[in-house]
Amino acid sequence: MRPWGLAYLRMLPVARAIAAATARHGVEVRLLRNRIRGWNDPELHPVADARAELARIRAERPGVPVFLVGHSMGGRVVLRVADDPAVTSVLALAPWTPAGEPVEPVRDRSVVLAHGTLDRITNPAESYAYAERARAVARRLVRFELMSEAHAMLLRAPAWHRLARRFVLDALGAEPLPAWDEEPDQRLRLPV
Repeated sequence: MRPWGLAYLRMLPVARAIAAATARHGVEVRLLRNRIRGWNDPELHPVADARAELARIRAERPGVPVFLVGHSMGGRVVLRVADDPAVTSVLALAPWTPAGEPVEPVRDRSVVLAHGTLDRITNPAESYAYAERARAVARRLVRFELMSEAHAMLLRAPAWHRLARRFVLDALGAEPLPAWDEEPDQRLRLPV
């Protein structure tokens, strides 16, 4: 992927928001650019790229917990690679979670999903169905619905950035996400 690709450019302010909120906690933020564009079944190049980066992180920083954030196809990727031993928490923003997407990789992980109600690129109903299945294996799971928001996360950009910051602070144990206090049956459609 080229550094001027829209998907990559959209994640830059998300990464900056996370870095600004967590600098005092010593969090290192890395932004991954895929080698090859697309899901590319059966090779799954973005999954291979993410696994290679996770291996590099484990080698460079043994024992450090890893929190993953991904948007769209990147959301699907972070859910797929959540089974890496270093990963403890995952945030999937407007994730591409088609029917049959495996939930086993999020076993015993904290999972946060967020989807705009106006998204026409990835289906909010599919992320809801994924959340319903995944909550049986995840350590804990919550799903937010961003009202009047589309796939690009631009109409309500500050809300997405705030959610990303709060996710990482929760994963660190610095500031619990209030959503965990909601009744389990209400955690799949929390409005933002």
